[in-house]
Amino acid sequence: MNPLYGRERIIGYSLMALAVAMIVGPFLWIFMNSLKYQVAIYTGAWVFTPTFSNYMDVLFSRRSDFAHNVRNSLIVAGVSTTLVLVIGTLAAYSLHRFRWAAWISTGFLGWTLVFHTIPVMTLLGPWYVVFRQLGLYDTLTALIITHVTMNLPMTIWLMMSFLKDIPLELEEAAFVDGCRPLTAFWWITLRLAVPGLIAAGILAFIFSWKEFSIALNLTSRATATVPVAVARFAQQHEVQHAQMAAAAMIATVPAIILMFLGQRFVVRGLTLGAVK
Repeated sequence: MNPLYGRERIIGYSLMALAVAMIVGPFLWIFMNSLKYQVAIYTGAWVFTPTFSNYMDVLFSRRSDFAHNVRNSLIVAGVSTTLVLVIGTLAAYSLHRFRWAAWISTGFLGWTLVFHTIPVMTLLGPWYVVFRQLGLYDTLTALIITHVTMNLPMTIWLMMSFLKDIPLELEEAAFVDGCRPLTAFWWITLRLAVPGLIAAGILAFIFSWKEFSIALNLTSRATATVPVAVARFAQQHEVQHAQMAAAAMIATVPAIILMFLGQRFVVRGLTLGAVK
């Protein structure tokens, strides 16, 4: 074996191990804290008696609204993801299949790209004022609208990448057989674009689930989502480290399940066209 090649492998594996440690290390640290009593966290004990009382306190305690916050997040993430997929898929299909003027399609895609790069904090002030005026402040509807707005550009670009890989001749053959455009779209194009829908849906759901700054500014205790609920365990005069760690671990469960089930679709969507 070439010594240089062996040295390169050692360096590569070392860097990979370092990257894994940097990612997994904080997760394991939080998981350990979620199993500790508050005293063990304060003393920094490495040897401790595991307890699930923190999880019970977060989920079933009368003073905790975390289960209600999980419900809010599921509603917001589920509804916004559904709307994003419907609107984004139709927009991507329209831009890819119909003969729009170049300045219209280019201008629209350029604007979505620019909008996607705008920091969310610059939009919070206008959104706060608008939703106050419309009577939508402190409602799940306001969060759904904002999450759809933020995730739509990514969905349009992602679905366009998948739709470009579907031959137009398939729809033309369906037209010859007597299919209407809507029927051909539903039974042919949309069926072949299912991997793209899964990838875009998973990403949109996770981005909505973990969003913090918008929810912090547009909700109160009754409409707060999971990230805001986790942050509220840090109170003015007390920080409930153990309960916060347990809530953080519970908050990661949906994202981990979705990424585990749809990882190959997400990877394909994010790398589609890279070789080309």
